[in-house]
Amino acid sequence: MDRQRISALAHADHPIAAPLSDNSVSRLLGRALRDGTERILDLGCGRGEWLLRAAEERPGVRAYGVDLDADTITRARQVITAKGLGDRIALVAGDAGAYTAEAPFDLVLCIGATHAFGGLLPTLEAVRRHLAPGGSVLVGDGFWEREPDQGTLDAGFAVDEFADLATTVDRVVAAGWTPTYGHVSTVEEWDEYEWSWTGSLSRWALDHPDDPGSGAALGAAAEHRTAWLRGYRRTLGFVTLVLRRTPDDKEGSERPVSR
Repeated sequence: MDRQRISALAHADHPIAAPLSDNSVSRLLGRALRDGTERILDLGCGRGEWLLRAAEERPGVRAYGVDLDADTITRARQVITAKGLGDRIALVAGDAGAYTAEAPFDLVLCIGATHAFGGLLPTLEAVRRHLAPGGSVLVGDGFWEREPDQGTLDAGFAVDEFADLATTVDRVVAAGWTPTYGHVSTVEEWDEYEWSWTGSLSRWALDHPDDPGSGAALGAAAEHRTAWLRGYRRTLGFVTLVLRRTPDDKEGSERPVSR
């Protein structure tokens, strides 16, 4: 079973593909969208859940999303149409890094998908070409709550994959951005996300024993659960930041792009 299908099944009960509660999502959108008439873009939109919530709560929003998983985009379009939002939300199946638009956006989102650009700072560099003057960015990425131990490394992480929270924010600021709000996911949010991820996938596998992918799905859920409980739980953190360009930023032309 390919990773995209595993991810789609695993997020059945937690459509926000990040350790964030519904209240946190609503609060972050409230801080990032000020007047409710913005054009917004989600790079790596998945099922378009952020766009749906933004559009449902703000009738003046126009939303666009791009994601590599064509099947997920097709299903998301069906949901958007059923909710009567097809005239305000447009989704494209394709590479978020190659996406182009005729006009800039007031808000650009990339939550939990910075790996598609090579990390947090390369993501912010890519976001620049989509952002209107005075616009905001809503970006979510990992950081180390504490120094990763061997269990975390055995779960597939590298020591230098992330930094601590303060260093992460310092790097963002040094790259020409000013945080206007932020949220650090709680242990409760992480646990809800991981139990939902592994549980949804396991339930599907148990409910579909004759499906050729059921064994792989059950194995993926078990592997993920072990990596979380014996590895990165309470070590890997997740921060979501609302950012704006620092006034004296020089387009980042002389800033090094790194993690």
